[in-house]
Parts: sequence; structure tokens; C-alpha cells
Amino acid sequence: MPAPQAAAATRRGTRPYNADAARTWTTDKTTVATVVDGIGNSAEVAASSRLLAGVIARVAAHRGGLAALLTAADLLRAPAVDGENPDAVAVAAVAHDDVTAVHWIGDARAYGWDGRRLRRYTTDQTVGEQLRRNGAPWDLAADHDNWVRATLRTAVIAAVYDVEIPADETVLLVSDGVPDGVPHDELEALLRRYDEPQDEDGEAVGLPALARGIIAAAREDETGYRDDATVVVLRPAAARGAVLRDRPTR
Repeated sequence: MPAPQAAAATRRGTRPYNADAARTWTTDKTTVATVVDGIGNSAEVAASSRLLAGVIARVAAHRGGLAALLTAADLLRAPAVDGENPDAVAVAAVAHDDVTAVHWIGDARAYGWDGRRLRRYTTDQTVGEQLRRNGAPWDLAADHDNWVRATLRTAVIAAVYDVEIPADETVLLVSDGVPDGVPHDELEALLRRYDEPQDEDGEAVGLPALARGIIAAAREDETGYRDDATVVVLRPAAARGAVLRDRPTR
């Protein structure tokens, strides 16, 4: 069976540093993708996110997503001599022949695209989402959506959530800058534009263009703020989801 295809793109927001990072890693048996969203904005946070993404991708390829996120947690909990103690949230996906296994902590997300519908598979670990699920008014809950309840630095086994996405779906991993800046229906419309799964040689095409298109679509909010936006598109070998060639708009 051919190897899964993956593409990543990231875009700095309106703050000085891009605190997001993405990484893919392929072995002879599997392909892994991860997105890390650093908490705060500094050179140290940005460097930490890049380091964490590399660690998560490599560990997940051999030991799975849970072990990878907990390894990243151990790395963050090591005391820093300079007093810097970065933190982050993350999502990781491991593509198997029959399923894509996703693990996450915080509000980084995973979506699945079956060629017809974009489905969000993860639940944000935020105070806002907790309030929403307990019947709080929508506007009150929305005010707390940026307050994450779990992060990598505090990660334990029970705090790392997991879900399985069918192997015939293309997977999107995103930092919160994507859903904050791109409404769900618009994100789905972008996926519909990339609707041919392979070229005449049977190779996946267009994933890098799709990834770039998604982060380019992220807009500023009413205050002029735009968060860092990062996406990895992971297309397992069994995926039927079209998402691949850009069509001219009419």
C-alpha cells in the first residue's frame, strides 16, 4: 500500500513571533503528523514549540500519540536554568492502514474529510467548552474559549484525549488560529475546491496548496488581532476524500 501523503503550512499572526509549529515524520511502517501551539509569544516559546513538534512526531512514530504527548510533557517539566518555562497544547495523528489514531491536549483540533462533509473529531479542552456543555449561555461560554483546562506541561494520562478517524478520510490538524479565523463552512468550501485525489501517475497532488490556502484564509478579528495559524493535511493511503487539485473559481 502506498505511503500516506502529508503537507504542512504555518503563518505568523499579528504578534512578533509564530508560536505554532508543525511536523510530519514517516517511517517504513507509518506516517505521523503533529501541530503544537505554544502558549504566550516570545522567542523561547517559538523555539520550544518547534522542539516539541519534532519530539512528538518521532516518538509517536514508534510508540504512539499518547506516549509522544507525555514525553513532550516530561521535556517541558524539566527545570529551566534561565527561568523560562514555556507551555503548549498539541494534537498528533498516526496513520495506520485501517484507522488514523489521534491524541490531543488543549484546544488544537483534528478534523476528518470524507469528500462530502468536514467533521470535527476533537473537543476543545477549554473552560468555554466546559461551560457550553453544561448549559451556560453561549456568550458567557465564548468569553472563556481561550482559557485552556489542560496543557502539555500539566499533562497526565487522563488528560490526553484520543479518537479514531476512519482510514478513508483525509485528516486536518490545526492550531486554534485556523477555526478562530476561518468559519467551518468556509473551511469545508476550501476542501471542496481540491477534489481530485491523484494525478495520472496515481500520486497525491495539491496538498501543499490546500494547506497554504487554509492558513491564508484566516482573518483578523474585530480588534485587528489574528492568531498564528497552522495546519497539517494528512491523507492516508486509503483516503477517498478528494481535497487535492485546485479548481479555478467562477
